Amino acid sequence: MAAKKKKKKAARKGKSVDLIISKARTKAAVKKCNVGSEFYGALDAVVRDLIKGAEARAIGNKRKTLKAVDL
Repeated sequence: MAAKKKKKKAARKGKSVDLIISKARTKAAVKKCNVGSEFYGALDAVVRDLIKGAEARAIGNKRKTLKAVDL
């Protein structure tokens, strides 16, 4: 029940709730800098664009499986 309240509250504030990336893993991967809160949304957008492009390439090559070469 608490998770639903958090999602609704975040949605009202305009924050993205359904990130593809993990905030904790992103922060752990950064060694010498702090991570600003706006970084996660920007990183998520870049990842979504990469996936979309990879999907288009796979479909263009008549495949239903994404491969590393699609990136």
